[in-house]
Amino acid sequence: MTTALRSGLAVCSLLAVCLLSACTRNLKPSHATTPPENYTTRPEVTAFIERVAKQDHLNAAWITQTLAQAKHRDSIVAAITRPYESKPWYEYRAIFLTDTRIAGGVQFWNAHAATLARAEQTYHVPASLIVAIIGIESNYGRQHGGYRVLDALATLGFDYPPRGKFFQGELAQFLLMCHERNLQPAAVMGSYAGAMGAPQFMPDSYRQYAVDFDNDGKRDIWQDWSDIIGSVANFFHAHGWQPNGLIAIPAAWPKPTPPDNLLAPSTVGALRQQGVILSTGVSGDQDAILVGLQEQNNTDYWVGLHNFRVITQYNKSALYAMAATDLADRIAQARAQEDHHAPP
Repeated sequence: MTTALRSGLAVCSLLAVCLLSACTRNLKPSHATTPPENYTTRPEVTAFIERVAKQDHLNAAWITQTLAQAKHRDSIVAAITRPYESKPWYEYRAIFLTDTRIAGGVQFWNAHAATLARAEQTYHVPASLIVAIIGIESNYGRQHGGYRVLDALATLGFDYPPRGKFFQGELAQFLLMCHERNLQPAAVMGSYAGAMGAPQFMPDSYRQYAVDFDNDGKRDIWQDWSDIIGSVANFFHAHGWQPNGLIAIPAAWPKPTPPDNLLAPSTVGALRQQGVILSTGVSGDQDAILVGLQEQNNTDYWVGLHNFRVITQYNKSALYAMAATDLADRIAQARAQEDHHAPP
């Protein structure tokens, strides 16, 4: 299991560099003037309220009352235009692949070994990956974010046109989630993008993938470690994680210029036909993508396979997936070396 994770650690980076550089070139605060203090005075918000009330069977007056509490935050727009993932891999990895975070992962794994083993058995997702995801997302539950989710989703939904449609959709899901769980929307805290709890699920992910792993009648991704661990495992399982499957394999590009099809979905066989050199032990019909790992002085090429795509469903950034894969492997290695008698 660790070998599979380790083999994929490098796959994710250049994809992130390329994807995010493409996405962030035009990411600038879109509003020239300060938006009205009350979102509900804006016609596009009124249209949103009417649409969500109709399609999701929510009370329009309740939605209006809720959105009247939302506040525009310039800091949220500023944060989304400067994501960590815009950095090259050799800078990004220094943020997450630290001795402290690795040691924290070992400690977390030991503290929740039985639950992690049950999640791995139930969902067939490696415990090391579950731990790494929680470590990156919230530093093992220590950091849930300092923004009101209502403010984050309203600000990005109505004052950030590059991704307004997406965040309006998440705002609708958030309203549904609060209605279903009888939560006060203005009291829920999260990241600048509206991600919540220890696994930093967006509202739509919460509604689809959060599970009641301890059968106490609640799906609590904020304080219930059974539910948190089970929900992360369920997310990867639902997206088609292949147990013991490779994430990526090393490759070579013998020509002096980068290939034209970098990052384009393909198959192993098609990449070979275009000149990519890779292991002969991988069947040609497997889905694949040619990616690169940006180091300070060179680019290493890798071919990402199915599990690479699955990791990027959690966070579209391949740098993120790169860090998760590497951190998972390092935590597993450190745990094996430091505590041979720890529970599996």
